[in-house]
Amino acid sequence: MKKDIQTVIFDFGGVLIDWNPAYVYRQVFDDEKEMDYFFENICTFEWNAMQDAGRPLVEATEWLVKRHPEYESHIRTYYDRWQEMLGGPIHGTVDLLGTVYTQNKHRLYGLTNWSHETFPVALELYDFLHRFEGIVVSGTEKVKKPDQKIYDILLERYDIKPETAFFIDDSHNNVLAAQALGINAVQFHSPEQLKEALQEWEIL
Repeated sequence: MKKDIQTVIFDFGGVLIDWNPAYVYRQVFDDEKEMDYFFENICTFEWNAMQDAGRPLVEATEWLVKRHPEYESHIRTYYDRWQEMLGGPIHGTVDLLGTVYTQNKHRLYGLTNWSHETFPVALELYDFLHRFEGIVVSGTEKVKKPDQKIYDILLERYDIKPETAFFIDDSHNNVLAAQALGINAVQFHSPEQLKEALQEWEIL
């Protein structure tokens, strides 16, 4: 089968950039179990995802503080020290991005679930993010993956044909959503696995 891929689309967090709140909260909590409880019941994945969908950080913080006043200082730490949650580039993937970029054979775009308030920090920190022709940020659009709308925004804004696009994301649900729209997609597990996938799809 001929693989006519013209566009490569990267997710950012967990694919190109290492991000983990535990980098901060291991310094806040003495006990790992207490930290796990905090993430499971207070600053949850679902709570953070609302900011990725456009909720302002101040609003999110005050909303949570009112519900858990006993954790006020811990909650405020989340965005006060957000930049410390960035572990830096995932170098193997960044190298692969660099190869695709220098080959100059494919259009490059980003599709990321990220707060519109914190994303400019990443743009300033990581030069490789400027290799993309365009980036769709969920917080700006007020809709996040795996909602079909954000994929449609990317496809329509940049005139991308799904069947000629290849999407990389570390979330299985986000990959399934892309595939449902006819986008070729692979779940990211490691730079080594991604390199094999890019070679298989004749992108490298």
